[in-house]
Amino acid sequence: MKYSWIACAAMLLLFATTSGAEEKKSGADEHAEENPLVLDAAGPKELGIVAAAALAQSLTDELRAPGEVKANAYATALVAPRIPAQVVRRHAKLGDAVKAGQALVSLSSVEVAEAQGALIVSERDWQRVKQLGAEAVSAKRYTEAQVARDQAHAKLRAYGVGEGEIAALQKQGSRLATGEFALVAPQAGRVTTDDFIVGERVEPGKILFTLVDERRIWVEAQLAPAAAERVKPGAKVRVIAHEQTLDGEVIQLSHRTQEGSRTTPVRIEVPNDDDALHPGEFVEAFIATTSTSQALAVPSEAIVQLQGQPSVFKAAGKDRFEPTSVQVGETRGALTVVKQGLVAGDVVIVEGAYVLKARLLKSQLGEGH
Repeated sequence: MKYSWIACAAMLLLFATTSGAEEKKSGADEHAEENPLVLDAAGPKELGIVAAAALAQSLTDELRAPGEVKANAYATALVAPRIPAQVVRRHAKLGDAVKAGQALVSLSSVEVAEAQGALIVSERDWQRVKQLGAEAVSAKRYTEAQVARDQAHAKLRAYGVGEGEIAALQKQGSRLATGEFALVAPQAGRVTTDDFIVGERVEPGKILFTLVDERRIWVEAQLAPAAAERVKPGAKVRVIAHEQTLDGEVIQLSHRTQEGSRTTPVRIEVPNDDDALHPGEFVEAFIATTSTSQALAVPSEAIVQLQGQPSVFKAAGKDRFEPTSVQVGETRGALTVVKQGLVAGDVVIVEGAYVLKARLLKSQLGEGH
């Protein structure tokens, strides 16, 4: 009985020791698995994380210049009457996006009423002569009827009457000879001015609407003449506006220096599909020049803020990363220069750094509780 009791005690002690060791090992394994900066083989793919070596990059030098957003004059149209007329109805207003051929305003004119009547008469005469044929009437009569119809048609077009209204007039006749006609949009765009009121009598050339296609807009940057000489047409440009970065391209260089500021204007075209830029706004332009320099740089999205310091996640072993503080320099396009904290060849997270940051902060909050 004595040996049996001792044996039982030894077995219990061995069981307790083994269980404690297994629990300790299990706890260590769980701690490793809970480390937010340790990724298994499937982790990076599932989280959208990509790692790459930091290398010395060829960075294009940039010139910084103030700029003003301006309407693209090559995509701007003015809508004005060609004859004296009175405004009857408005079909579009300031800020509207309109399509090419869309009616903007209806006008009424005595001259148009006379031209409409002349077209109706000449159209009927021409149709009668045309049915008889050139064999039944003289060549002179046939030609005169055709020319009269064409001249009446051309006169209405010269007055600004659209082809659709002219075709309807030819088909329906005197019911539409009221002198009323519509000015239509010559292109798609946005109404940026509409300086008139209904009932107003307007003279030829008075601008009723300004239409601007804002999908591609201009930025006019001002550079010192010596700096402007370093810029070439086609150079890439970063435009900073409303805390956004938009990509543009130099399309024109002025050959004159402005007398007041002694600067040279540089015209930049910027895609504006999201309607982020509007004429009259001031922006900053960073214009790429022909010279380049070498510097250690990483994609800007690789850099995150941790405890108020710019940081990257650097590889510290297989599938393991650790946050590393860095000193950053200027940003060129999608790249940011790293002055200290990394050396060429260091592997860092270049995509998905914010995912790791969120995992790290979540784990720290959990430890705090």
